[in-house]
Amino acid sequence: MTVVQVQYYAVLREQAGRSEERVETAAATPAALYEELRARHGLKLARAQLRVAVDGEFADWNAPLADGARVVFIPPVAGG
Repeated sequence: MTVVQVQYYAVLREQAGRSEERVETAAATPAALYEELRARHGLKLARAQLRVAVDGEFADWNAPLADGARVVFIPPVAGG
């Protein structure tokens, strides 16, 4: 198992009911982690609508997740 810190912004924060959480996961990639969290929290955005950052850098959805990583799922920004 890997332990990561996940941060949620905007609509994802509302849907998850929190701005961040520590997650123990078997997910090996950000893509797998997002699918796990979608099921857990009922997140409605498809992965294709998001960007992902790992440890402060934009990352590939299929990059390996390291123990202790900080993962941020970034939803589209509404203009206005």
